[in-house]
Amino acid sequence: MTGQTKQRLRIDWLLIVIALLAAFLNIFDIWKDRYANAYYTAAVTSMLQSFHNFFYASFDPGGYVTVDKPPVVFWIQTMFAAVFGVHGWSVILPQALAGVGSVLMMYILVKPSFGKTAARLASLVMACTPVAAAISRSNNIDSMLVFALLLATWMLFKGMRRQKISWILGAFAMIGVGFNMKMLEAYMVVPAIYLFYLLAFKSGWKKKLTVLAAATVLMAAVSLSWAVVVDSIPADQRPYIGSSQTNSVLELAFGYNGMSRLTGMHGGGKGASGKSWMNGEHLRQAQGNGRNMAGDQHTAPNGKRMPGPFGMSNGKPGQMPRFDRAQGPGSGGMFGTGQPGPLRLFQSELSGQISWLLPFVAFASAGLLAGVRRKKPLTDQQQETLFWLGWLLPVMAFFSVAGFFHQYYLVMLAPPIAALTGTGWVALWRQYRNKEEWKRWLLPSGILATTAFELVVLHPYQQQIGVGWSIGIGAAGIGLSLVLFVAASEKWIPVVALAGMLVLLVAPLYWAATPIIYGENSMIPEAGPVQRGFGPGMAMGKRFANPQMSANQESRESHPFSSGRTRGGRETQINSKLLQYVTSHNTGEKYLFATTNAMSAAPYIIETGKPVMAMGGFSGSDPILTVSKLEEMVKTKEVKFFLIPSQDGFRGFGDGNESNRVFEWIRAHGKEVPKSEWQPDSSPDHGFPMHFGGGETLYEIEQ
Repeated sequence: MTGQTKQRLRIDWLLIVIALLAAFLNIFDIWKDRYANAYYTAAVTSMLQSFHNFFYASFDPGGYVTVDKPPVVFWIQTMFAAVFGVHGWSVILPQALAGVGSVLMMYILVKPSFGKTAARLASLVMACTPVAAAISRSNNIDSMLVFALLLATWMLFKGMRRQKISWILGAFAMIGVGFNMKMLEAYMVVPAIYLFYLLAFKSGWKKKLTVLAAATVLMAAVSLSWAVVVDSIPADQRPYIGSSQTNSVLELAFGYNGMSRLTGMHGGGKGASGKSWMNGEHLRQAQGNGRNMAGDQHTAPNGKRMPGPFGMSNGKPGQMPRFDRAQGPGSGGMFGTGQPGPLRLFQSELSGQISWLLPFVAFASAGLLAGVRRKKPLTDQQQETLFWLGWLLPVMAFFSVAGFFHQYYLVMLAPPIAALTGTGWVALWRQYRNKEEWKRWLLPSGILATTAFELVVLHPYQQQIGVGWSIGIGAAGIGLSLVLFVAASEKWIPVVALAGMLVLLVAPLYWAATPIIYGENSMIPEAGPVQRGFGPGMAMGKRFANPQMSANQESRESHPFSSGRTRGGRETQINSKLLQYVTSHNTGEKYLFATTNAMSAAPYIIETGKPVMAMGGFSGSDPILTVSKLEEMVKTKEVKFFLIPSQDGFRGFGDGNESNRVFEWIRAHGKEVPKSEWQPDSSPDHGFPMHFGGGETLYEIEQ
């Protein structure tokens, strides 16, 4: 065995330790999550039952409506569930492993050009990124998407090193696979890929552009393959495309999962897993009867009471609750994502999720690109630095202005921040050690500025976590940076420089561990001692403001009639008496019962494996069901029980909306089932997320 081969086979034990840290943050305690995000877990339950459901990612076993995303991640989750059974942990595990895989991929991507130290630091930063740990502990898609994009980056880098077109084409094809995970979000890295390709592929411009065009066509073909196939199938032979308005995957991709993310939900789709479940028009039309739509109030990081979900304040009887703009730390408008603007990522609503190291990244980028000269060819390091900046800056710009996203989407920023931090520290240390003019001061300045910013991030949370964190991190970070300013020639300075970097990771690491410490919302994951809890219905996401109160204690106090719990949030609700009634009175109907929305149906699907119809998709607002279609379904004995809002409660989404006509037809033709037959005496509102108005009524329609 040659020395070079031995070098390749040598195990980096520090990398193993970092991977184990990531595994702990991503996996520990997930076995306590019964349903995870029940919307997606219900789909996995359904997909296990037939290839038809598997191919379309059908939400329900009856094949009535799909989930709001393409199927690739759910195919993977279904494979895990086929082996381990349907559990919260079994559908979370693929994403948790993908999160660990992303940590390893950072090492693989950084090491060839920047060395082992930079690779280790990049992996460590990735493992300690709070939002990356939080999203990896759920069955949401984003951690799997990030892993796929890092695989595409690995193919791209390998293709450039070898100047092999096949690897370049493979990279673009993998972006297409990412599109079939979460649609246009996968394309956020395309500017970086184009830039890096144009800089690093060595050929004439004619060949370069020809290969790029072919790669782009391949990416588009892979991206749209499933969508085109599904849209070409007659609508009556497949499920309705959930959260679309025209029963089209392409409309879903470029509308609800596309431009609506930038512009907000003012003209796009409605509803999704933890997404905005009503657009502005729906909110204006919704009717209440005096209950607070926002639900329970929550505790802000400063200990003050704050509005409930969506940043709403309490409404008066008969009125819609009004929207409050930022109500201090933890509100940040409708989705708790701060106010749009160039400093949005530095606002308290988002900074704790991803932004801890952004000041250091700015200093690191200056050091990494300090040697760029107009007439000198770019080195491999400079080209890769530009790639990571090409990933970072457009994504930062998008989230600075976007109208509709949640905190966990910010995991898209984790790889470039990790790469630029790891590579940047090595570059800045070298410049500091070699005393390279003004560049020698970038390292201590970066540590000092980042320490100051972290103290700003920590300040609103001092009541929850104590002042010790701020004092310790501030003293260490400021002290070490000052030592670097004044004692550059001492032998122990390398230890000080590395310690300065590690001190900057203390707060992010703690934030990354908060889902384990405090509990979490599996539907809308985020990190931090306090969770804002935006989102409808199940798993509202009330993170425990009192760390001494256990999840089970607060759960029992808040939701005594629930049978399945999501950690740190509103429990998944099963009305056992309702389930027993509709099951015992089923006379061969396809659906146990129909209800307004997917979040009401999901736990019943998971528990029974039987079809429950979500008439309006995720939020109840998808235009799936018409009166004529419902008449036909009743006539053919597909469904006879309907759990819908009571007549004096929430009636739909406007006078002209088809959902109102469906409700009116059910009330006109149905027989009201006495509440004593199906509803627990102490739970008058069971089953309808957000508890609009006077609860629900169960109707029976027999032909």
